[in-house]
Amino acid sequence: MRAMSKIAPEWWDYTTLDREILDEAARLGPDDIAGLARDGFKIEFYDTVEDFFLAEALEYIDAWKQATPEQPAGICGPIGPTEQLPLVARLVNAMDLDLSNAHFWGMDEWVIDGREAPESFPLSFAKADMDLCFNRIREDLRMPRENIHFPAADAAEYIASWDSARCVTMQGGQGEVKHWAFNDPPHRKEPYMDEPPPPEAFRKLATRVVDLHPMTLIQNARTSGGGVVQNVPHNAVTVGPVETWQAEKVSIWHPGHHDNPFGMRLSALMISKQIPDSSVPMSLLADHPNVQFNYLLPGLGTCDVEMH
Repeated sequence: MRAMSKIAPEWWDYTTLDREILDEAARLGPDDIAGLARDGFKIEFYDTVEDFFLAEALEYIDAWKQATPEQPAGICGPIGPTEQLPLVARLVNAMDLDLSNAHFWGMDEWVIDGREAPESFPLSFAKADMDLCFNRIREDLRMPRENIHFPAADAAEYIASWDSARCVTMQGGQGEVKHWAFNDPPHRKEPYMDEPPPPEAFRKLATRVVDLHPMTLIQNARTSGGGVVQNVPHNAVTVGPVETWQAEKVSIWHPGHHDNPFGMRLSALMISKQIPDSSVPMSLLADHPNVQFNYLLPGLGTCDVEMH
């Protein structure tokens, strides 16, 4: 039987992995991480914050430039990181880029009392996307509102929207629980008390409402709400692995403040060595044919012990 979680015994998470994998990840330096690249898994480093977020913003531009009336195209984007979003709007305006045939999919949204959070909710992801990016684009260049797809608790319309255009890139960050979007590790309950769900079972999950791991609640309180965890909902609707595998590329951005130095190493190691495990959801990307990890080098840190 696998180890119990050190964080939340009623859940699966990365602390239930074999100690050997965890220790190997902690030993990785920048050169070792660069060496994890393989066919289907690319690793990029950026020396400055400016270069990092500009490169992230340019993924939006690259996807939207490919959109045509005959073949609309778009990108699925996160809230976290968000620093790229105002840059996206500035680039669209500076380039006079017509977004008539472009699409955008939001990755996730909070769920409160069984319904997706409205844009009036202070932590709303749709509100962040609109305020930081889409409302800053000139009106004559904006994509039609029906081409902006935000997930809802009743996910049928959102799921269907993935057939309306090519998703050139799914972009995201990595949470402390090693998720992309809110694909958190599952509860530790029957029939998965002794082992987490097999990767092939997790891969069948589409956009859905999920329970959030305690680590995710704490992280979002820390990064978005000054630590006021009581304001963070327990549930969210999240894009699933099914839609993720419809994206031609998955691009994960590590600025260094969403996950810690250890986590940024662990997921790369498991993807590189093709060790998918649903206790580390990000590791399931080992089976995706086109994944890229992007690291802000000054944010990579170390896993050395340093007492303060």
